[in-house]
Amino acid sequence: MITIIIIIIIIIIIIMWNQRVQTDRTIPNNKPDITIRDNEKRTCMLIDVAISGDRNLIKKEAEKILKYKDLTIEIQRMWNVKTKVIPVIIGATGTIAKSFRKYVSNITGNHEVKELQKTAILGTAHILRKVLT
Repeated sequence: MITIIIIIIIIIIIIMWNQRVQTDRTIPNNKPDITIRDNEKRTCMLIDVAISGDRNLIKKEAEKILKYKDLTIEIQRMWNVKTKVIPVIIGATGTIAKSFRKYVSNITGNHEVKELQKTAILGTAHILRKVLT
């Protein structure tokens, strides 16, 4: 007698980090920093992180949103989920745009803006130490 055990695994949330999103069409920008796909809520977040010069934060935000526009449309079509791009842009000295808190609040979990700024500043200090010594 042969017993067949079938295990059904339902994956509710898929988190991909630095992975290409396979699409039917060729899309040049198909590798966001973080992709979070929630199958239960039928949503997908494309998170792109950058540490930028302090003067062009808003410009960089707009670039990130435009960069993944085609990928957003393709993911919505293929996976049948509501998709949005979340740019997380912090200046090298810790400055943030007015819209930063709004974008970060879309990401589930507890995110302290001060801690994110501190990480950016420490990274800048580390680079400066390496260059200047």
